[in-house]
Amino acid sequence: MLNIAVLVSGGGTNLQAILDSEARGENPNGKVTLVVSSKPEVYALERAAAAGVKSVVVSRKSFADSVAFDQALTAVLKEHAIDLVVLAGFLSVLGPSVIAAYPNRIVNVHPALIPSFCGAGMYGLRPHQACLERGCKVTGATVHYVNEECDGGPILLQKAVEVLPNDTPELLQKRVMEQAEWKILPQAIAMICNGEL
Repeated sequence: MLNIAVLVSGGGTNLQAILDSEARGENPNGKVTLVVSSKPEVYALERAAAAGVKSVVVSRKSFADSVAFDQALTAVLKEHAIDLVVLAGFLSVLGPSVIAAYPNRIVNVHPALIPSFCGAGMYGLRPHQACLERGCKVTGATVHYVNEECDGGPILLQKAVEVLPNDTPELLQKRVMEQAEWKILPQAIAMICNGEL
């Protein structure tokens, strides 16, 4: 049984999808045992509490620099014997020391089909805005391992989502979450816990 930490910065919709999948028995070899938030008082912490999952706030603003933040985050993960780290809307960039501590054991979900609309600054509504500006007919989501290149780690799963004629970035974001992110993120986590990836 792998201990999973989900790192969040906001509402926690992807966290909820992971918890719901776990509750349905879809990941028999893994369990979310810790939620780490980069911000206090976000709704994701309420989701964790409702599911009976321990949560910790590790705020980047509380540390003098990114090195100190990375050390504190790694210490929290080690203290809770975490085996797999899942970035689910976590808006702080992980530094080399965190990545080195968890090689091929950190995954991220990105709201586009990598290599499109990814990299530094491509988060939130920005990938969806860029997709619409480019005139794409298809977008989607990607789950990938995290390495030192932003959105550059090996791709695990992707799922395509149709772009509709009257889409706004907000409408597209919602469809990508519902049709892709909430499906492939729990699936990839289960596959890792089952030793399939």
